[in-house]
Amino acid sequence: MSPLYSIPLTFNDGSRADFGRFEGKAVLVVNVASKCGFTRQYSGLEELYGKYRDRGFEILGVPCNQFGGQEKGSDAEISDFCQRNFGVSFPLSSKSNVRGKQQHPLYAELTQTADGSKPQKVKWNFEKFLVSRDGEVLARFPSAVEPDSEELIGALEKALA
Repeated sequence: MSPLYSIPLTFNDGSRADFGRFEGKAVLVVNVASKCGFTRQYSGLEELYGKYRDRGFEILGVPCNQFGGQEKGSDAEISDFCQRNFGVSFPLSSKSNVRGKQQHPLYAELTQTADGSKPQKVKWNFEKFLVSRDGEVLARFPSAVEPDSEELIGALEKALA
């Protein structure tokens, strides 16, 4: 079993589960923010989710306020913003740190390197990690990679095959 699956999560509605709720599905984990130049990617993420959800695809949005203070709202305010402005239907976690001393355990695991070298920090909002159906980190995409990019779609198609 993947070490990712035992990591506890708190969702923005206060419910709790572990990452194992996504077992058997390909998952795109994205640290998100409401006041970022990349915030418009919510639209593309929602389109991606709508297109591939029935094939076993999930997105987990992880709101984070560590980059330029661009996610100051409460979990309820973040959820409302995402619904009202982008129709987001994929799950959002509670606001979390994706790097530093208070880094969420999910991100501690996602940023590990296969060769055991020093983990690479998340650089900015909307960085994306693609996790396979069996909990393996398949790919990492920087913020500028759009949800509808050939690079991301190709990796997702392969993960769902």
